[in-house]
Amino acid sequence: MNTHASARLKLTASMVIFGTLGIFTRNIAVSSGELALYRAILAAGLILVYLAAGRKPIPFKKIRRELPLLLLSGMAMGVNWVLLFSAYRFTTISMATLSYYFAPVIVILACPILFHERMTAKEILCFVMSTAGLVLIIGAGGAGNGTDLIGVLFGLGAAAFYAAVILMNKFIRQVTGIHRTLIQFAGAILILLPYVGLTGGFHLEVLDGTGWVCLLVVGLVHTGVTYCMYFSALKDLSGQETAVLSYMDPLVATLISVLVLGEPMALTQALGGAMILGFTLWNELPSKK
Repeated sequence: MNTHASARLKLTASMVIFGTLGIFTRNIAVSSGELALYRAILAAGLILVYLAAGRKPIPFKKIRRELPLLLLSGMAMGVNWVLLFSAYRFTTISMATLSYYFAPVIVILACPILFHERMTAKEILCFVMSTAGLVLIIGAGGAGNGTDLIGVLFGLGAAAFYAAVILMNKFIRQVTGIHRTLIQFAGAILILLPYVGLTGGFHLEVLDGTGWVCLLVVGLVHTGVTYCMYFSALKDLSGQETAVLSYMDPLVATLISVLVLGEPMALTQALGGAMILGFTLWNELPSKK
């Protein structure tokens, strides 16, 4: 298998694995903040073992120059996880995931403000239509119960913090790939550790066998292994291929939600999700292709 084909396989596999995250978090009986903290600790530990086993040095000089922004983006990542896990618990996995994928739309809106970029007609159309899709998810079709709206709002909060991570990463140029991810996990730990301590404490003792297995899968597989696969694949793929393959995540999450878990989804909500994903994907693809 050549390098390009291997990269496509890695990225596809990582997106499929990301899409199964919600079903595992449902079986972990700790708070969203506690789960996010353990996820960061397990993933950071696995990456450190990987770097040590491969004798890959950590570029401390480069990291030192961009350490504040790396840690800040990692803290935003930690908050993003807490909000996403909360979304899973208040609404269906499909609605939580689709509202979370509003993040690229937030980036579209923020770039002209932060980088003084002029929005193109295509970007304006994508923003308007994706927002209309979000309105369909929230309002039309009606939420199945009173907690669905809360879940969608948590998903949007997670999207906002994920958009912040994307935007901050645009300013990080010296540290790339797995080293960037390691420091960002450290930043997540820095903010989540006191947060968990002040909002209920630590309750690993409540986990049963299934809970422990799911926690290890989320921390080691969904985060540690999958992030390594994801970043190792990016360098060998074009932006267009990355954009297209990345939408395997919400597709898999939605299929699991509806077909495996039997969670309800109204036709208008499905249409809204398709509008968000379709128009944000179109915005990321080159206009001439």
